[in-house]
Amino acid sequence: MSVTIYHNPRCTKSRETLALLEKKGVKPTIIEYLKTPPTAAELKKLLAMMGKSPREAIRKGEAPYKDLGLAEASDAQLIKAMAENPILIERPIVVKGSKAALGRPPESVLAIL
Repeated sequence: MSVTIYHNPRCTKSRETLALLEKKGVKPTIIEYLKTPPTAAELKKLLAMMGKSPREAIRKGEAPYKDLGLAEASDAQLIKAMAENPILIERPIVVKGSKAALGRPPESVLAIL
């Protein structure tokens, strides 16, 4: 079964997670989500697979979070903002089959392998 990682090569945790997968013999499909962002529908699916709410998977320290006033936003508004501003998506996300995990810490993705 294939494994996919939504990856940001500039992010330490994302690089650590990718290295961990490779160390385990996994050769994932790499999606650089800043270049190829998931749609709102894909984000909803990923969140459901991880069992996380949009608020749990959004990067609150990024400028668009503050600029767009997302502190009081609804789940739908958060998902829309994440799709339009992929820098807001917490990373990395690893997908295998019908399961997904957030690589924070990187070892947390091992549970779905």
